[in-house]
Amino acid sequence: MHLVRKLMGRAGIPMNAEGGDEGSNGGGSGGGGTPQITPEIQALIDQQVSGLKAKNQELLGSLAQQKEALKKYEGIDPDKTRELYKRMENDEETRLIAEGKLDEVLKKRTERMKNAYEQETAAERNARQAAEKRAQAFADRVLENEIRAVASSAGIHPHAVEDALFRARTVFQLSDDGKAVAMENQFGKDGNPLTPAEWFGDMKTKAPHWFPAQGSGGGAQQSKAGASDKTITRAQFDALSPVERSQAVRSKVQIVD
Repeated sequence: MHLVRKLMGRAGIPMNAEGGDEGSNGGGSGGGGTPQITPEIQALIDQQVSGLKAKNQELLGSLAQQKEALKKYEGIDPDKTRELYKRMENDEETRLIAEGKLDEVLKKRTERMKNAYEQETAAERNARQAAEKRAQAFADRVLENEIRAVASSAGIHPHAVEDALFRARTVFQLSDDGKAVAMENQFGKDGNPLTPAEWFGDMKTKAPHWFPAQGSGGGAQQSKAGASDKTITRAQFDALSPVERSQAVRSKVQIVD
């Protein structure tokens, strides 16, 4: 009712007071009279309502568009998104691409790939060298055990084992099946590759000090002494390094027990 009075006031339409007079003379319900809604007033009301409806529809349409637009961002964390954009801004490669410096980007990528390849290659090379070193150390121990076993069978003196091993390494090598075999150009008397047993047999003549004396008493020692004017005691020989022992053997030094 307030809206009707307001619209009538704007339109300059006077209020119908007849109802008010009847109320005062006839003892009616009292109060002001009800304004009469004329066609002019109805037109104003329809105009106002139509405008409100149009505005309401516009707001509802805008709200629906906003909701539809927000669906594209469902499941996206705004904080993480901002962090990602910040990181992209600080990323050197992204910056170079944005600046159109593609050649520099490709150059840097190539350098990174090259460095990564070199590091990987170096790591593989180091691993291979370490494995080869371990394999060689293992092969040396196996060869040494093979020579020790044959030396024991040949009756070599314990003090001469290290010298025998030192010299045997220049003659024998380890085969693929873990056996001590002669190196190239090392042949036995029968023309076949030299065996450790045959080699130790020859060393009885070339290095007799490796083997215990066959005789006993002073006669055997005197015969040995006569074979060479260079003599050395067993204790002195044992104190020598492997190289010095080898030199002593080549010099035909006579070891005296």
